[in-house]
Amino acid sequence: MPHINLENDFPGIRGLMAFRPETAGPLGELANILLRDTEGLSRAERELIATHVSYLNDCFYCHTSHGATACEYLDGNSALVDQVRKDYQHAPISEKLKALIGIAASVQKSGKSVRPEQVEAARALGATDKEIHDTVLIAASFCLFNRYVDGLAATTPTDLSSYAARGRQIAEKGYGTHIFTVPQPA
Repeated sequence: MPHINLENDFPGIRGLMAFRPETAGPLGELANILLRDTEGLSRAERELIATHVSYLNDCFYCHTSHGATACEYLDGNSALVDQVRKDYQHAPISEKLKALIGIAASVQKSGKSVRPEQVEAARALGATDKEIHDTVLIAASFCLFNRYVDGLAATTPTDLSSYAARGRQIAEKGYGTHIFTVPQPA
């Protein structure tokens, strides 16, 4: 049960955004910019970074929902998503993505935990400055999103099938204020 009366029964961040729509617009826009851009990192890679950071932050709602969205982009490969969530270093992903997820994991601890050698290693593996930038901003933003969801004890569905339906919707339509103004999948 949420710590405050949200006056709605939407799950996760959707309920929080419906409660305070004036903050929902900018947060949804930020999520769209960071997670739906296709320049550099793919949408799947962006969602995998968000999933891993959310897993490190122990935010079940976020790591499950973004994992479901990544799964949509990865043709249903939930085993890969789960491996990246828990043990990205041994997952069958590119070395560049492993280096970027390592940077994201450092950001999750503290922005000051990112070491120059991590950035140089990512660059040596082909990461561009934009990809490094977006990785850091995705990680930092998901620390905010995770703390927002868990700090207000947002409703977290236990029916895992609801996450897959929401992941499909996000993959098709993106993030934004429509999450509380348009009927959502059951």
